[in-house]
Amino acid sequence: MATDPRLTGMAPLTETPLNPPPPPPRSEAVPNADAMTGDDDASAENGSSKPEEGFKLRFCTVCASNQNRSMEAHLQLSTANYPVISFGTGSLVRLPGPSITQPNVYAFNTTSYNDMYQELESKDARLYRANGLLNMLERNRGVKWGPERWQDWKVGIPRLNHQTDRGSLGVEGGVVDVVITCEERCWDAVVDDLLSRGSPLNRPVHIINIDIRDNHEEALVGGKAILDLANTLNAAAREERARSAATTVDANSLAARGGLDERVPELLAEWQERWPQLPAIWTLGWF
Repeated sequence: MATDPRLTGMAPLTETPLNPPPPPPRSEAVPNADAMTGDDDASAENGSSKPEEGFKLRFCTVCASNQNRSMEAHLQLSTANYPVISFGTGSLVRLPGPSITQPNVYAFNTTSYNDMYQELESKDARLYRANGLLNMLERNRGVKWGPERWQDWKVGIPRLNHQTDRGSLGVEGGVVDVVITCEERCWDAVVDDLLSRGSPLNRPVHIINIDIRDNHEEALVGGKAILDLANTLNAAAREERARSAATTVDANSLAARGGLDERVPELLAEWQERWPQLPAIWTLGWF
């Protein structure tokens, strides 16, 4: 069976990994959960190596079932050493079945990608290999344990059970700087959910939607486009950080934070010229 070459040598994530012992204290102060920066260190467990230039914005990718588009983007961002997490906004995880009226349905947060892979392989390996589901799940189980639901995410609560996820370094505090959705209804769900939460952290977050068709080929193209956007935003954040001589680009570094926030619409417009086939929308939300 063909496998994703980006995951060569990686074993599937095991069921509900045990928490490793806490790392030794660092010799310098560790940024708090509000700091818009990733960790400079790295771990082979989550597929990261040391970021070349240190500073990294933190990203969250979202689609309906946390299976195809958000996971391809999660993989590409983590491969580029960005701190990243991913979610789905649907009520259940739905995968194609033998007919349109017989989907395979799973629960978020409690069913692993490995369990889904084994179940579909036992049902009809030929069908699910031909339609790409087994290859997709093979990729996914090398990225993290299982699909997570956006509405169940407790923002600001440490993600202590996700150290083995790719891209987990830098998002342990449960806060991100940019949320990228892959479908407008997912963008609507994210915006509405944040409004209903009432902004308890009073922390701004950029919410960007990029319309990506839900098939394997378009997900690959969309993942590359999302990585290009991440590089663009991160370069601008570095510039504003250096210009303001701020230690971190966060809500307490008003010059750097404001400079970045003001530039996002212009940066997104420039990115849209490079990717005209992927319409995008943006808003500023609050955690």
